[in-house]
Amino acid sequence: QVQLVESGGGLVQAGGSLKLSCAASSSISGISPYSMSWYRQAPGKQRELVARVSTSSSTNYRDSVKGRFTISRDNAKNTVYLQMNSLKPEDTAVYYCAAERGGYYYWGQGTQVTVSS
Repeated sequence: QVQLVESGGGLVQAGGSLKLSCAASSSISGISPYSMSWYRQAPGKQRELVARVSTSSSTNYRDSVKGRFTISRDNAKNTVYLQMNSLKPEDTAVYYCAAERGGYYYWGQGTQVTVSS
């Protein structure tokens, strides 16, 4: 069982930056055995993968955020981060943290990111 709590969302002007955090609690293992991801969902759209960091800390990003977003993990702190730079209005969405292991996902409650033009 993993509980995830996101923070760091807010309102920012286009071109600005935000850093999201996802604090995880796990009764046994911490987050180290989990692949950790950030997803987002804009109104009227499907949830989409933004970035993922594997258990070996390899990363992948959706094309629209490459070069602007950076995902990282700190297993000692059981925390995953998403640094978002050069934000655009189309980045506006609720951002969700997810932990995956063996095909099973745990989700946080989400944090709103709004980018004004």
